[in-house]
Amino acid sequence: MKVLGEFKTKNVFQRVMLVLVVMVMFLTLVGCSAKDASGSSNSNGEQKKIELRLAHFFPGTHPVETELVQKWAAAIEEATEGRITIVSYPGQTLLQADAIYEGVTTGIADVGLSCFSYTRGRFSVLEVFELPGVRYDNSKVASKVAWEGIRELNPPEVQDTKLLMVFATGPGDLFTKVPVRSLEDMRGLEIRATGLSAVTIEALGGIPVAMPQSDAYEALSKGVVKGNLSPVEVLGGWRHAEVTDYLTLTPFLYNTLFFITMNLDTWNSLTPDTQLAIETVSQAYFEEMAMGLWDMQNETALKWAVEETGQEIITLSEEEAARWVNLVQPIKDDYIKRIDGQGYNGREIMDLVEGLADRYNQEYGK
Repeated sequence: MKVLGEFKTKNVFQRVMLVLVVMVMFLTLVGCSAKDASGSSNSNGEQKKIELRLAHFFPGTHPVETELVQKWAAAIEEATEGRITIVSYPGQTLLQADAIYEGVTTGIADVGLSCFSYTRGRFSVLEVFELPGVRYDNSKVASKVAWEGIRELNPPEVQDTKLLMVFATGPGDLFTKVPVRSLEDMRGLEIRATGLSAVTIEALGGIPVAMPQSDAYEALSKGVVKGNLSPVEVLGGWRHAEVTDYLTLTPFLYNTLFFITMNLDTWNSLTPDTQLAIETVSQAYFEEMAMGLWDMQNETALKWAVEETGQEIITLSEEEAARWVNLVQPIKDDYIKRIDGQGYNGREIMDLVEGLADRYNQEYGK
């Protein structure tokens, strides 16, 4: 099954290499060379060859690995002339999904890719990007809002690593083993959900069950949970259409935010030209691949789920959808109150995110 359309790799490399040429000229002019504290540069201030371990939880066949991680890593190796090699450890082979961020801070992994929501409470400010009731037309919008918002807010909770990229799923839906056509059908239904999604499911009368995406297929197949609140790509990328039968469209409920981040000591050990090369490649791959990755997957996954497994799509009436929205709206107010108690201005943060969402919905939305 072809999950993604052809990625415009040539376009990305052209942009990256143009910026790198300018970068090298600049560094030459200002005489920028450095030897870091850990000795990762030679006597001439040049970057030594380093192999970095990247931990993530997606399967080795998932587009996050094949289309993003592998191509991003190859571009970094090329941009650094082979001095930086990134070796990927997919499928939780190095770290479990909910331990990846902390594993990066402690150096078990040099680089990590996972969800902020897998360690609920650890990233309290960033929960704003996953709140229900904020409309994102697609993953491009959600990713752009999050990356720009995080760089403006720069909360302390992400300053213990070097954040290279964030990207988001955009709107997600509810797929279940039993039909969900109304709030009454949600009562007492066990739904796999993490982070604020768990709060959302609870507000709707369901029973949230926290687990990483990698564990959800087995839980669904055994009936431990009766559904999952996730982007549509999970039906194909994680084969969840094989263990569910119904898809209820709920674009107002969901957004999940991923990170790619590097151990801070590792980052600080790199020479300035190497750091700039990594940042340049990362920004190019964010714009050309990561920010729209879920949009490209959703259409193919939905087509496969309907045609190959007989997934039934359920659309809520306007009146029914309004009932759901009214129930989750207080979660935004609770976020503002809670974040105010931590010394932030929750209203300003919310206004920033909603303003960015409005702006990018117009630019990238439907």
